[in-house]
Amino acid sequence: MRYSTQIKPISYLKANAAQILRDIAEQREPMVITQNGEATAVIQDIVSYENNQETLALLKILALGNQQIEQGRVVSAAEGIARIRRRTAANA
Repeated sequence: MRYSTQIKPISYLKANAAQILRDIAEQREPMVITQNGEATAVIQDIVSYENNQETLALLKILALGNQQIEQGRVVSAAEGIARIRRRTAANA
């Protein structure tokens, strides 16, 4: 994806908002909006936004897991399974 083709000034957004929204939804490429010659905002379709949010959530979970490993907060698979079975038995 080349962002250089998707950079537009805010005046273009104001004049062509409906068409821009259709294009973004169809092409699934974000658009960078500039104000006074500087990038100030990014517009993207909702599906891409939701996918990015899910990806970020998974990356946070992975980072947390790595942090716990580095801190030595781990148990073997056998111990983990045993703990789950004990909890399940206690709740049954």
